[in-house]
Amino acid sequence: MLIKKLWMNNSLRNYNYIVACPDSREALAIDPLDHRRVLAAARDEGWTITQVLNTHEHGDHIAGNQQLVRETGAPLLAPATAAASGDIPSVDIPLSEGDTVTVGTSVTLDVLETPGHTMCHISLLSRTDPPHLFSGDTVFNAGAGNCHNGGDAAALYRTFAEKIFKLPGNTFFYPGHEYFESNLKFTWACEPGNAAVREILDDDGRIRNQDTDDPLLLCTLDMERQHNVFFRLDNEEIIANLRKKFPDMSNAPDAEDVFIKLRQLRNDW
Repeated sequence: MLIKKLWMNNSLRNYNYIVACPDSREALAIDPLDHRRVLAAARDEGWTITQVLNTHEHGDHIAGNQQLVRETGAPLLAPATAAASGDIPSVDIPLSEGDTVTVGTSVTLDVLETPGHTMCHISLLSRTDPPHLFSGDTVFNAGAGNCHNGGDAAALYRTFAEKIFKLPGNTFFYPGHEYFESNLKFTWACEPGNAAVREILDDDGRIRNQDTDDPLLLCTLDMERQHNVFFRLDNEEIIANLRKKFPDMSNAPDAEDVFIKLRQLRNDW
């Protein structure tokens, strides 16, 4: 499996992705914002875009659909719920939990329903060793998606608990946005004793390549467990600091309560 990560260098800090089959050179474009950038990147690699896919319905993830489909003739794949509601227009292939997306002759991606950021959200998990998760706006480097526009924090927690936390520790994450430094600083504010976060923040080169197409830091699930506050729901320091913000918090909060309060705190941070 070949992966091209495209930094959009826009105010929303989007990433677009192209996943290609090394044998057939066929490619899948994920969440195209700038169709020209996506097409140019595919041409540079000698790949042919044969499918276009959206993880969810927000405009910064579907803006390039129409032009990209028109220029390539590729079918559009998207969450079945967003297709049915019309939130993503002109979907050719609706996708649900358990479906697969095949790229060329050698790439298979499993569809996971990952609601929370929006209730229509899907992610793609590659059948590779190690696995790769194209997580849209569900999981970010050191963070979790917001729930402002059609989402639900309790649903996002269930996605983390039932899907994300159960992935193999060597799973690599490919998020839809680059919020790494800001997310690390939020974790640091919640857990100032976290040495892993301090180490990354002290190394500017690991988080400041935003003007290139190179990954800033390709994180695995095991790495996220060290520096992502939304993975550290039983940490005593985090819970103690949350109680300062939420005095009515239970003396023995469950993981869902900690997650939801962290998401609430992050909204205003």
